[in-house]
Amino acid sequence: MISPFASIASIILEPDPHIKCESVARLHEQFDSLNFESESNDSPRKIASPGYPETLQLVSPRDLKRRGIQSQKGRNILMHSIAHIEFNAINLALDAAYRFRNQARDYYKDWIGIAADEARHFCMIRDYLKQHSCEYGDFPAHNGLWQMAVDTQHDIVARMALVPRVLEARGLDVTPGIIAKLERVDDQHAVEILNVIYQDEIAHVDAGSRWFFYQCEQNYLEPRSTFMKMVEQYLHGELRGPFNISARLKAGFDEFEMASIEKRYG
Repeated sequence: MISPFASIASIILEPDPHIKCESVARLHEQFDSLNFESESNDSPRKIASPGYPETLQLVSPRDLKRRGIQSQKGRNILMHSIAHIEFNAINLALDAAYRFRNQARDYYKDWIGIAADEARHFCMIRDYLKQHSCEYGDFPAHNGLWQMAVDTQHDIVARMALVPRVLEARGLDVTPGIIAKLERVDDQHAVEILNVIYQDEIAHVDAGSRWFFYQCEQNYLEPRSTFMKMVEQYLHGELRGPFNISARLKAGFDEFEMASIEKRYG
């Protein structure tokens, strides 16, 4: 029987979005039968890049053109960029389960469940794009999202600090503003999708916060100073505000921590 770690790696490397999403859903459904103790001591392979559709052109973020959302094409470009974020979020959640061995079973349950949520989000946006004669891969997308997985592949504390509590938490900061803009152009379908994603992402960041605090406790690290240290080390102190305080407080940050973050980065 194939180990769950081998299955997860194959899903990360799968380029076809339909197959990837179906495989994640099946892995999630079969979770109770998975044995994470099998081959838990083997060395996880380095994954320089996850699987992407052949049609997707990856470029530097500065090479992406911005377009207003008054036109449907502009909204397609916006939703395509969010689809790319969700597609990468599938891979990042799966890699959190694949990369770090000998963790509590609930750890794997959380990250495979989060991957299934991200796949559902991606499919919602992909359906939106199809309804407007567009497909994932029709526009360029930036190539930096996976880099954080590569940079933190050796350190679970850094991974829990920086992927859910920085990358995903940034979504909590910016999504309400995007929703407001889409409401002004009366794209209710897109608004409904982003509202679902926004609520789910609060739970995802909260799970990341919980495992970050757990890993800090296991390694005798003070969590607030450790988080700041990780931001300085891996992001050179570039934590961007403004911050959605109310959402972050629901997602595992506390008032003291947010006051410190706002003072330093806000």
